[in-house]
Amino acid sequence: MISIKDLHFSYGDCRVFTGLDLELRPGHIYGLLGRNGTGKSTLLYSIAGFLFPQKGRIDTLGFIPGRRQPAFLEKTFFLPEEFQLPSLKLNRWMQLMSPFYPDFSKDQFGRYTREFDIPADAHLHELSFGQQKKALISLALASNTPLLLMDEPTNGLDIVSKSQFRKVIAGAVDDNKCIVISTHQVKDLENLIDNITIIEDGRIVFHQSMQRIAEVLYFKLSFDPEEQTRSLYSEASLKGNTVILPNMDGEDSQPDLEMLYKAVILKNAVINALFQ
Repeated sequence: MISIKDLHFSYGDCRVFTGLDLELRPGHIYGLLGRNGTGKSTLLYSIAGFLFPQKGRIDTLGFIPGRRQPAFLEKTFFLPEEFQLPSLKLNRWMQLMSPFYPDFSKDQFGRYTREFDIPADAHLHELSFGQQKKALISLALASNTPLLLMDEPTNGLDIVSKSQFRKVIAGAVDDNKCIVISTHQVKDLENLIDNITIIEDGRIVFHQSMQRIAEVLYFKLSFDPEEQTRSLYSEASLKGNTVILPNMDGEDSQPDLEMLYKAVILKNAVINALFQ
């Protein structure tokens, strides 16, 4: 689906990537995590063909994305963090955009906008930013492209809307679709993504499936000082200490993405050594 080999990219003297490698496959929802300015958006724009590698190669769906061929464009939907919608009625906008995507479903678009509580006769410019974003998310999902790239899609959404977002995204994935969601709001993707890719300083510092994470690491609330001492990472809370431990006994636990992210950034070598 997506193959990136030896990617180099910089903005003038500001280096972003130096020799980045990454493979992304269909049938998964990838969470691309990292702080602002670490290269998440640059990576998505490169995969979508809006930015061009200065060295290395990107293969997206069998295409060189920078060529922006029609056959590539109809299979890819890129949802940017910042956007400007036209001054149109919701359904008229959908009618104008849908011909660009051969598998577009008007029924799905109607279902998604109803789930997001957007009136069918709404005028885009009369909607709040959060409602506009939900309209764009609805269009993206109804396009049924094999590749869906989303840059900070939960920015501007309230708590209820974030829950709606997770629900509709979870229902949209299938074995032929690859969804990549970039965010620095780690909690927004819990119980949604099945693979985590963490970028720090323009490098992939962690790339694992949620299943593998649950096999290798154990997340728990601990009151045992000895456990806290031997933990890979710990944080104090009102209820005790939340810790990450090596999963020596094959126990089940729910990975805490925020905890994991902090552990990877602060103790990268220690964490990654357990996945060798």
